[in-house]
Amino acid sequence: MERRGSGAPAAPKLPMLLCPVRDCHMALGREQRRLFCPRGHSFDVARSGYVNLLQPQERRSKQPGDTLAAVGARRRLHDRGATAPLLHAIAELLAPAPGDTVLDAGCGDGYYLGTLAGETGFAAHGVDISIPAIDAAARRYPQCRWIVANADRFVPYADRAFTVVMSITARMNPGEFRRILRDDGRLLVALPAPEDFIELRGAGRDRVDRTVETFAPGFSLAERRRVTTTAELDADSVHDVLVSIYRPMQAKPAEAMRVTFSLDLLLFRAGR
Repeated sequence: MERRGSGAPAAPKLPMLLCPVRDCHMALGREQRRLFCPRGHSFDVARSGYVNLLQPQERRSKQPGDTLAAVGARRRLHDRGATAPLLHAIAELLAPAPGDTVLDAGCGDGYYLGTLAGETGFAAHGVDISIPAIDAAARRYPQCRWIVANADRFVPYADRAFTVVMSITARMNPGEFRRILRDDGRLLVALPAPEDFIELRGAGRDRVDRTVETFAPGFSLAERRRVTTTAELDADSVHDVLVSIYRPMQAKPAEAMRVTFSLDLLLFRAGR
């Protein structure tokens, strides 16, 4: 007798979302366009497909995170190809596989996660505190799952849910990253290198040693790499860079120039 379901691989199990309400953190189920937990907390699925799990006490402002203008500016830079060399370097170092389950914490408009998922086929999940950023991500990359939440406080996923966690020029939460990462998992941290946008905000600090020390209790550094590229940008694109960064050197009319993009990439393994 033929066994039921033989010959077809089992579908990968989706990471379990947890209720973000303080002192709850129970598993969320789904019913049509609503997520709910056994205690009755519920969250609607937005028309574009994302879910807003951000709690009122986790907001430092009425509209936290990237503004709509900053999201649009970054997306135009991505679409013009200015950040493509950074994406290629991240892909080469991380080497994601189709069987991976990946979380991008602080994913912004979803460019890095969505593009890598489209090229590789892994299960992709993105979290960001900005509603405009997550809405843009959900509309551009519907094959991924997008959540509005404050990953600085609590990442609303079950323990050991992911094989890969990424934090690309975003805030970092070592304890939560370790909790949601499997014991054989990988963590990719991308930091702005000292020469990143040097023409527009001056030389920055080297943050590598401090970051390695921050993650040392739960992770070991496997590899580090610096990727630097330059792009000849017209005045509109330079304006987009100024809108998208938080501390430009000075507010002055944008003019065409060559701009440097540079990241320090750190690949960690879970455990010591």
